[in-house]
Amino acid sequence: MIRKMICGAGALGASLFAATAAFAQEAASTAADTAAAVASSAASAVATASAAATPALIKAPTAVQQAAMVNKGDVAWMLVSALLVLMMSVPALALFYGGLVRTKNMLSVLMQVLMIVSIAALVWCGWGYSMAFTGGSPYVGGFTKAFLKGVSASTYAATFSNNVYLPEFVYVIFQMTFACITPALIVGAFAERVKFWPLMLFMVLWLTVVYFPIAHMVWYFAGPDFLSDAPTDAGLLYGWGALDFAGGTVVHINAGIAGLVGCLVIGKRVGYGKEATPPHSLTMTMIGASLLWVGWFGFNAGSNLEANGVTAVAFINTFVATAAAAVSWSVVEQLVHGKPSMLGAASGAVAGLVAITPASGFAAPMTSIILGFVVSPICFLFVSKVKNALKYDDTLDVFGVHCIGGIVGAIATGIVADPALGGQGFFDYTKFPAVAGSYDMAAQVIVQIKAVLLTLVWSGVGSAVLYFIVDKIFGLRPAEDAEREGLDITEHGERAYNY
Repeated sequence: MIRKMICGAGALGASLFAATAAFAQEAASTAADTAAAVASSAASAVATASAAATPALIKAPTAVQQAAMVNKGDVAWMLVSALLVLMMSVPALALFYGGLVRTKNMLSVLMQVLMIVSIAALVWCGWGYSMAFTGGSPYVGGFTKAFLKGVSASTYAATFSNNVYLPEFVYVIFQMTFACITPALIVGAFAERVKFWPLMLFMVLWLTVVYFPIAHMVWYFAGPDFLSDAPTDAGLLYGWGALDFAGGTVVHINAGIAGLVGCLVIGKRVGYGKEATPPHSLTMTMIGASLLWVGWFGFNAGSNLEANGVTAVAFINTFVATAAAAVSWSVVEQLVHGKPSMLGAASGAVAGLVAITPASGFAAPMTSIILGFVVSPICFLFVSKVKNALKYDDTLDVFGVHCIGGIVGAIATGIVADPALGGQGFFDYTKFPAVAGSYDMAAQVIVQIKAVLLTLVWSGVGSAVLYFIVDKIFGLRPAEDAEREGLDITEHGERAYNY
């Protein structure tokens, strides 16, 4: 009996164990199925959220849609960049140039730079922005936005990315600083021997006839979201495919050749080649050069129009090319003169900044360093040898540094932009969304040379005509006695220094 009870209990236990095991297995299977379902649901939710966070690109968006495509980080970066570029003019360029002239002309250079910046800002708002950045023709824009008509806090400007926009006023402000510094560069070529008010009139005319059309030809296009529907709505050089990230042609070659023509039209300084004309304060020149370097990060990296990876590319390229050029110039001076000078190092730094400007967003850091090493010996040759051989009085070497450095940089851009050398290549905006273009280095270099030649001819001839007209009507050159006394007193009635 007991044995039967034990056997019965064992059978019952075995049955219970089997049932428990089966239940556990079923429960585990159910839990696994539930977990899989939850995971699948979560993945689906993430995918849905991701799709919602990354909407499809909108072709030719309206102003209302563009408003939602503005990034506050981009806006902040561009406004800071505009401040940095303004600093390049006043005080940086003013101090750089002012330190290089004689004491009696220091204040005149400061005044010229300050007033050119002020007048250019007014002209830009009046008709410059409209001429440079509206459609009309391949050569120059129209007057549809003259006096900023139609520009408001509710209008937007395109960047270089599909569906990324800036408030239009931000773009107006940033490009205005370029229009301010470019004509100010010119005055260094004929510093110490030009009348103030005729010079200001020349600058208004030069901006209108030379700068705004060149800026339009190089930089204007319909925008990444619109060019596919309007492939001819672009400036002439942009349509050619010329690459100029931040102004090698528009700013440096443009101003440099205008400076050379100006110093030839106005003539040499009284006593040039016979009297010593040493810089009165290389300390100020060093301060000015340093501020130029700092401000140039806004000039180059800001020209990306966004705060992203390419902005960092332009930033580091600007840094290392400048450093290489400063070292290169000092090495050349050591070999030629036996001593490296501070003025030479500062000149090399500026030459490096000029050369990397058109290539800053296209090159790689190591090719930027090579470009910096290469440009200084070339500029040094023009500053120390060619100028003396041809006997033109380019007072502060505007042609030798800005024009020649700009030419080197513009042509080299066609090389360093090649993706095979680590470059960024270019985007084809005639496709929507934009795609990487097929890069041909030889063809690109040819296009860059054509862009350089057009800029030289347009600015050279246009500037010559304007100098001639202003000189004949008002006279650009002060009397010899006034020049000997110094422009500080004769043009402005005050001195930079009162001892």
